[in-house]
Amino acid sequence: MKKIIAATLMAASATAAMAEYPEKPVSFVVPWPPGDLEDVLTRMIADEFQAMYGVPAAVVNKPGGGGGPFPGAVEVATAPADGYTVGSFVTDVPIGGPEIGIPELSPNPFEPIGIFMTYPFVIAASKDAAFQNWDELVAYGKENDVALGHFGSFLPPTQVTFSAAIQSEFDFASEAAFDALDCNTLASGDVDVINTTLQLILPCMDKVNVLASIGNERISLTPNAPTVAEIHPELNLALWNGLFVHKDVPVDAREKISAAAQKALQSDKAQNLIGETGVLIYWQNAEESQAQIEADTQTIGKITEILGE
Repeated sequence: MKKIIAATLMAASATAAMAEYPEKPVSFVVPWPPGDLEDVLTRMIADEFQAMYGVPAAVVNKPGGGGGPFPGAVEVATAPADGYTVGSFVTDVPIGGPEIGIPELSPNPFEPIGIFMTYPFVIAASKDAAFQNWDELVAYGKENDVALGHFGSFLPPTQVTFSAAIQSEFDFASEAAFDALDCNTLASGDVDVINTTLQLILPCMDKVNVLASIGNERISLTPNAPTVAEIHPELNLALWNGLFVHKDVPVDAREKISAAAQKALQSDKAQNLIGETGVLIYWQNAEESQAQIEADTQTIGKITEILGE
């Protein structure tokens, strides 16, 4: 009888301990430097998590270079699977990480809690350019050299831009990665077209044409600019960001993280970012996010074929 009572008490104690999540600080790991949209929104989520559950929650930035090796993601993958280390990851981490030879990320150790934003990437040119929209760029590019500036050839928006050109039967004569792609980039004449985020060119929108946006819906601040997916439906790929945990993290922890994230994203502070930057803010639950990852994986495969990589 004593053994039965002891076992019952231990089981009750374990259940109570699980129900107490969170009972210590929670880290939201962003594998990029501070200041960009994913960092800003993840900080809002961390603040809401702290307010809702009464434990410290903070963003930890662990930059490690685009395209890998993703030390921030590795930290989440190797941390105890208890919900106290949460990853805030872009498309590249769960899709590309397992494919580029990072042992801790292969096979993919993560499962999504939810995807919450799409970066407002656009393809833009100066109003003084010889082309004013995508069709005119295509016609011009077939007869003239066009230089493209981007943030890195490995990024999904850049891959989409390369592929859109090829599918439109022209190609950029040259392309280069830049640390900054803003009004000065176009004004200087360093390149003819830039693949950048909308917020970086908002100060000079009177001097810039957005030829297309990259995402599954048009950006609210540039409603007349079509998406690349409208032009070429097979290129329906965007750069998004979501919350991820190790696949062994308990359901209770996932649900509480999800609840805090959804509340934070509905705040006026978060919603104001839409008007200020053009970012798309929403919530895809775990199942929807997994379906998004699977669809994007197939699209990346098509893009790889188009680019001959």
